[in-house]
Amino acid sequence: MHNNHEWPSLDYLEWKSTYETLHRWVQIVGKLRFCKTPWINHSWHSALYISSRGFTTTAIPDGDRNFTVEFDFIDHKLIFITSDGKEASFGLQNESVSAFYERFQKCLKKLKIEAHYYPCPNETLNDTPFAKDFVHCTYIPIRAHRCWQVMVRVNNVMNNFRSNFIGKSSPVHFFWGSFDLAVTRFSGRAAPEHPGGVPHIPDLVVKEAYSQEVSSCGFWPGNEMFPHAAFYSYAYPEPKGFVKALVEPFEAYYNDTLKEFILPYDVVVDSTDPEKMILSFFESTYRAAADLGNWDKSTLEESRFLKLLKEQNHNEELYFA
Repeated sequence: MHNNHEWPSLDYLEWKSTYETLHRWVQIVGKLRFCKTPWINHSWHSALYISSRGFTTTAIPDGDRNFTVEFDFIDHKLIFITSDGKEASFGLQNESVSAFYERFQKCLKKLKIEAHYYPCPNETLNDTPFAKDFVHCTYIPIRAHRCWQVMVRVNNVMNNFRSNFIGKSSPVHFFWGSFDLAVTRFSGRAAPEHPGGVPHIPDLVVKEAYSQEVSSCGFWPGNEMFPHAAFYSYAYPEPKGFVKALVEPFEAYYNDTLKEFILPYDVVVDSTDPEKMILSFFESTYRAAADLGNWDKSTLEESRFLKLLKEQNHNEELYFA
């Protein structure tokens, strides 16, 4: 069990300038993965992942080879590694999105990686093309490192939460558009067609992403509309009575603007057991969605084989010959 001293504070206003710059840098890398990877349902092919040094694309196919791009928030570098033994990197520093984009393009050219994508950010209030963005130019290493350290801890808790569900579930992954960690559970039933209208995301992408009933939860460090780091949970379609559901902990609440349950990150940091609090939030909000939405919980949650494997693994009794 972690104590509260191991969970760093994360003040949105304090690291806002670094966040806004890093957000666009991450989108540049995310769009590379997006355009080079076969399309997977719910746009899962576009996501990044938390690594032991930062954010990683994992292996991206490129002809008869693959390559990985990783943000290293320990040595503060962007690192490219290809399966044919080539490498390239450059340091993360105070510089504009335009300067970062130029150095990024030079690495692609050096490694002979071809990529074609819309060179502007998504899901941001300002969509200035990367090559022309000289406004966002702040990178304070300690603040980027702190946000990543928060996400390392959250990623671990979310993987624990994911392990208790045997139905269709997304990986725990990092969406660069909204800069959030997310994991989604599916009921197994089709959902009503989503109306679309999400700013800076094509309607077709949104309609496909929400083509099945979901309960989704995650963490993000805030934005201009909600300038606070927080955990969230929502359901689509939202079942009747969901907004008034009793969820845990008592500090959690339903935000009418975001249409999500919210648990402020500051509340978690101040608790005696952050992991337990986060799990109670995720579990209770999922339970509200599943119960009110009449999900087939026995099919989605119960596996005696998985239970036995978990128990044996926990007790270190499972050995593979």
